[in-house]
Order: sequence, then C-alpha cells, then structure tokens
Amino acid sequence: QLKTEADGRMFPTTDDSATIVECLTRVALDRGVSIRTGAAVVSVIRKSTVGDNNLFEIRLKSGEIVVCDRLLLATGSSSLGHRWAKALGHQVVAPVPSLFTFKISDRRFQGLAGISVENVCLQLPMAKLKQMGPVLVTHWGLSGPAVLKLSAWGARFLHENDYQADLLINWLSDLNSEDIRTELLGLKSQEKKAIVNSCPFSLPRRLWEGLIIAADIDPRKRWGELSKKAINKLILELTQGKYQVQGKGVFKEEFVTCGGVSLKEINFKTMESRCCQGLYFAGEILDIDGVTGGFNFQSAWTTGWLAGQGMKVREVGE
Repeated sequence: QLKTEADGRMFPTTDDSATIVECLTRVALDRGVSIRTGAAVVSVIRKSTVGDNNLFEIRLKSGEIVVCDRLLLATGSSSLGHRWAKALGHQVVAPVPSLFTFKISDRRFQGLAGISVENVCLQLPMAKLKQMGPVLVTHWGLSGPAVLKLSAWGARFLHENDYQADLLINWLSDLNSEDIRTELLGLKSQEKKAIVNSCPFSLPRRLWEGLIIAADIDPRKRWGELSKKAINKLILELTQGKYQVQGKGVFKEEFVTCGGVSLKEINFKTMESRCCQGLYFAGEILDIDGVTGGFNFQSAWTTGWLAGQGMKVREVGE
C-alpha cells in the first residue's frame, strides 16, 4: 500500500523502506529469480566476442567465474560499478552527494530545533534555484522536503562551492509582501498588545519571536509603538531572510548521488550500452538522480524494466 503526499511524494503506508525491499524480493522469488548473497564480485571484463555478441566474465571473491553474453550493471552509487563501466569503455560523470540537509549556524535558529513550517520558499540566489515545501529546524540547521529538493537540484553547484552558499528564506510563501504589510499595519490598531503575543500568520511562536528579534524589534514592544520602518524590516526578515549554508548534513534515510555513467552512451529504449553490445545499465549507476519521495525508486524500477525487456528482445532476436 502506498500513500501520496500533497507535493507528489510517495511512500509505503508503513513509513518503512524495508517494506519495499520485502515486496521486490518476494515478487522476484515468485517469478523464479535466483538471488545469490555472499557472492561478492571482484571484477567484470569483456572476455571475448562470439559472432556479433560480447562475452563477459564475472569473477567472484570465492574464485568462481560466471560467463554471460548479456550483463546488467545495477550497482547503485558504488565506486566498483563505475570502475567496471569505465573498464568496459564508458564515461562516468564524477558523482557528488545529493539529498542532504543544510548546516546553518545562525542565532535565529537558536532554541528552535524541532520546529517545522509547512509552506516555505527556499532560494539559492547564486544558482538561481528555488524550492517550496515543508522545512524542519534542526540542531545543525535545516532539513525537510524543501531542503532536500533544493540540495538535489543544487547538488553540483553546492559541491563546487564547498557547500558554502547564501540561502534566502521566505517563511510566508503563500502571501505577497503587500498582503503581509496590510496584516501588520492592521495590528497597529491593537495598540496595547505586545508584538510577540499576536502573530497574524501561521508561524510557531518561538520562530515568530526569533524573527522579530532579528528585525531589531523588542518583542515586548506594543503594536502601537511600531514604526513603518520597523514593519518594513520585519517584512524583509519574514520573506527575504538571508542565511549562510556552511556545510551539508547527511539525510540517512535516503542518500543518493548525482553523477554516474553518461546518459549519452545509453540507448534509453533498451538501456543497452552504445559502446559495448550486450551491456545494460539501470538505476543509480546512471547519471540520474531524483528528489525525495520515491522518484529515485521509480527511476531504478523503470530503467530496470526497460533493461529486462531489452535483454529479452536480444535473446529472441538471436
């Protein structure tokens, strides 16, 4: 059973990735697939050519040698898979991490670990990248779907900049600046009410207080005492707060890389190599990576299915 989140992400209803593994294993065994464990591969080479077909030699750690005329490499982000692909004539785009959290040391986040906000807009202005969605303040910075998506799209940019970058945060992405201004000016009629005690937006109180302080406003100040200049500064803090990404964390539940076997060298109708007949690729070994929420699984399953069909067609053709 699957569930679909509002932003299109899909997860098993158990919220446990082991459910997916168990499902795939069960179906494979039901279809007569032989799954060999404890059979580590140490090398893959193109042994010889018979007619129009290549023969591949797979050497196991035990010393056993397996020979085949169709070989599918689906080794994920393993460096061994990339090494074998290179040895068989393929270019590999240098892999870099994707889907990670942001390390941000900022006084505005002090004491806010565990606070989440639903609709936040994050921007990496130097990369001209933007993502919207839920965010979670952590002990080390920021996490959540919006952060993970932004890290995926900005993976190479962030890697090239040693994971140092400006980050703009709009905590009120559902509203424009004028709507926010109208809301804040309307509160000036509540002259005696402390600013910290009356947030007109759906923000956690501790975050609201932190943003007020960041705008150089005493949170105990009353709305009637707030100047238009102070309101403008608060609007900027709410919608264009500037933070500094100072490194990456690892999102352990779903860690992927961007980079891998160059897509230019793959026939996407069959997933067969354009460089080495009889060699196929599927999954994360390819230069494909998706955002969190099942998209990397879907890429692996789709390319795996295409490769299986392609290998079957080649067998029939022979």
